Amino acid sequence: MSVQAHTVPPTRDSSNGTSERLRNYVGGEWIEPAGGEELDVRNPATDQILARVPLSSAEDVDRAVTAAAAAFPAWRATPVLTRARALFALREKLDANREELAQLVTLDMGKTLDDARGEVRRGIESVEAACAISGELKGEVLEQVAGGVDVEMVRQPLGVVAAITPFNFPAMIPLWFLPYAIATGNCFVLKPSERDPLTARRICELVGEIEAIPAGVVNLVNGAHEAVDSLLTHPLVDAVSFVGQTTTARYVASRATEAGKRVQALGGAKNAFVLMPDAEPDAMVAGVLSSAFGAAGQRCLAGSVAIVVGDDAEQEATLARLVAGAEGLQVGAGADPATDVCPLVSPEARIRVEGMVAGALDRGAGLVLDGRREGGEAGAEMGPTIVEPADPADELLREEIFGPVLAIRRAPDLDAAIEIANSSRFGNAAMIFTSSGASMRAFRFGIEAGMLGVNVGVAAPIAWFPFAGWKDSFVGDLHANGRDAFAFYTRAKVVTSRWPSPAPATAGAAS
Repeated sequence: MSVQAHTVPPTRDSSNGTSERLRNYVGGEWIEPAGGEELDVRNPATDQILARVPLSSAEDVDRAVTAAAAAFPAWRATPVLTRARALFALREKLDANREELAQLVTLDMGKTLDDARGEVRRGIESVEAACAISGELKGEVLEQVAGGVDVEMVRQPLGVVAAITPFNFPAMIPLWFLPYAIATGNCFVLKPSERDPLTARRICELVGEIEAIPAGVVNLVNGAHEAVDSLLTHPLVDAVSFVGQTTTARYVASRATEAGKRVQALGGAKNAFVLMPDAEPDAMVAGVLSSAFGAAGQRCLAGSVAIVVGDDAEQEATLARLVAGAEGLQVGAGADPATDVCPLVSPEARIRVEGMVAGALDRGAGLVLDGRREGGEAGAEMGPTIVEPADPADELLREEIFGPVLAIRRAPDLDAAIEIANSSRFGNAAMIFTSSGASMRAFRFGIEAGMLGVNVGVAAPIAWFPFAGWKDSFVGDLHANGRDAFAFYTRAKVVTSRWPSPAPATAGAAS
C-alpha cells in the first residue's frame, strides 16, 4: 500500500504569545479552514493569547470526513498486524515526546505539570491497550451446528468515526478513542475542545510523522457548535464518541442516533466519598483532597460530595482533618511546582463556580472553608472551598460543579451513606475510605456507580478496563476503553456455510 507524504505545519512557538491561527489536519495536510470566525486560545494562568482557533464550517467538516472516507478502503484492507505495528510506532512517538505534551497540557489547559504528566501517561496506556488488536479482533467459530454446517463470526470496522472531546483532558481523552478506532481499521476525525486545542494539534503532528499511518486515516477539525452538528449529521460518519456535560451528551446521542450512527456519549458526574470513621486518616485526607481539588475539580471523576459517617464526634473529627488539609494547599499557576490547585480553565468558569457557592449560601448553607478570591493573575484562580448545604436537595449536592468545591453530607451509618450516594441521578464513580472489608463489600454491592474506589480518591480504571459510567453519566451501550472500545468500533458479521460433497461418479462416466 502506498503511503502519502504528510506535510508539516508551519513552525511556531506556542509559548511566546503568538497569534498564530491554527489549521485543520485533513488528508495528511495542514489546511486553512473555510470558516472565518475564530476564538483566542488563552493560558488560564496568565491570560496570555497562545493562538487563535478557527471555528470550522460544515464545508470544513465535509472535507475532513471525505478524506477519511477516501482513506478507509485501503486502511481497512491493511493487515491487522501491520495496523498493530503502526500503533506500536505511535506509542513510541508519544512516549518520546511525553514531556513536551505534558507541558502543552499545562500551558493550554492549566493543570499542574505533575497532573499533566499523569494525563499523558494515561493516554499512552490507551495506545498500549489498543496494540492488542490482533488478539481482541479474533472472531468465533462453531463447527457442525447441523449436518455439514458451520457458523463463524468476524468483526469488521465501521468506516469513518468521529470523536468530540472536552477541555479538561486535552491529551488523554483524544487518546481514549484514536488508537482503538484506527487499530480496528476505521478512519478517524477528531474535533477537540476549542478552549485548548494545542495538545490535539501536537498529537496529530506526531501521527503525521509515522509512515505506517497513511494520510487520511487521522484527521483533525477545529471548531465549536457548527462543527459538532456537522459531524453528528454527516452521512459518511458511522459512529460518534463524545465526552462532556450531560445535557450535551444527550443532545449528541439523540442527534447522532437519529442520523443512524452508533454513539457513546460520556456525560457529567456527581461523585461521592463515603468517609467511614475507621478510615486511615492520612490516606483519607490525601485521597479526598487530591480528588476534590486536583485540576481545580475539573474532572468527571472528581469527588465533589463527602458523606461523613459516624456519630457527631466522629463526623467533626473527620471534617476537621479535611479542613486542615485543604487549608494547606497552594493555589497558583500549573507550571509552578509548588502549586496544588491550578486555575480553572477561564475567568468565566471561576465566576460560574463562585456563583453556585453563593447561591448555596443564600439558601442557608454553612461555609466551612472559603477559597474564593480575586482570581489571581488571569482571574481564573479559586482556592479549595468546603460547603455544607442546609437542604439535601440543594443544587450544590445535585449538579456537577466542575470547580474546587466539596459539599458535605452527614450520615449515621454506611447504609444511610449508600442511600445518600444513590440518590444522585449520576453514576460515574463513588469512593469509600475504610479499614473494614465488610464495609467495603457492602459498599461495592450496594452503590449505583460504574467505577468505585476503595481507599482511592480518583477511581480511574486503567485502559484495559472500560470507563464505565452509569445512569445520567453515560448514554450508549459500549463504553470507552477496554474490550468495549474494540466492540464499539467494529460490527459483527456472521457467516453460516455448508460445503456439499461432490456427487459420486456414476458407472461408465469415464468411458
